[in-house]
Amino acid sequence: MSEQRVHTTSVPGRGGLDLRADCANCFGLCCVALAFTASADFAIDKDAGQPCPNLQDDFRCGVHQRLRPQGFQGCTVYDCFGAGQRISQVTYAGQDWRQAPDTARQMFALLPVVRQLHELLWYLNEALELGPARALHGDLRTALATVERLSQGSPDELLALDVAAHRQDVNALLLRTSELVRAGVTGDGKGQRGQRAGKGKKGRRTKDRRGADLIGAKLQGADLHGADLRGAYLIGADLRGADLRVADLIGADFRDADLSGADLTGSFFLTQSQLNAAKGDAGTRLPPALTRPSHW
Repeated sequence: MSEQRVHTTSVPGRGGLDLRADCANCFGLCCVALAFTASADFAIDKDAGQPCPNLQDDFRCGVHQRLRPQGFQGCTVYDCFGAGQRISQVTYAGQDWRQAPDTARQMFALLPVVRQLHELLWYLNEALELGPARALHGDLRTALATVERLSQGSPDELLALDVAAHRQDVNALLLRTSELVRAGVTGDGKGQRGQRAGKGKKGRRTKDRRGADLIGAKLQGADLHGADLRGAYLIGADLRGADLRVADLIGADFRDADLSGADLTGSFFLTQSQLNAAKGDAGTRLPPALTRPSHW
């Protein structure tokens, strides 16, 4: 479903874990399990559990090369972080829901659970690559091992998980990671906490934009070096030529944001689906683990 169809399970810099969508080894789970609402993102309404009419017998998408012009832009920005093939090939050992329809409802219910766990694995692996967070690497490895173990559970064990609680625990650790990484940029040694307490220079405080409403904001050429943009709403924002180096971008909404010429070098907790939702060009500088979207 994702615009970036990756047919290798190894993720560079992510410990070789299977954290990118490998649609060739999935039973089209996202094309069935998820609901669509006719909108700018989807051309049709589709109930959860109902196969998309574009899903073929071999579980491939019949309009994959034409998703955007066909009105399925929402499909191009969805990323299961490898949950689809994990459920298909590991949890259910290659038995698909068409051959065993009694497994279908449970298999579809597992997709959002395993996806969230794989997303946490992505962030934890990335955090372990961040040198300034070295003091937290022990805690990060422990959290990584815990989430990986949970993701290997049986269907019943996975459905019984309190995923929100695990996300909360990991998020606390990722917040501490972010503070350490960005402290070297803000220069006050206190990272996010110092900014929230109103300490440091005014310029540093303005870079605390966590959860900020920046929809349609005019940020061309903005200095957002080391900014906290966690969960910021940047829908349709003009970020052309903006400096987003070493910015925390976890959960930032970049739908239709213009990143042309922007520098995202060293930005962290940015995912491929966030980039796929944005606009950009050949001058946009990206972190090495991510790929320039084909529609840029």
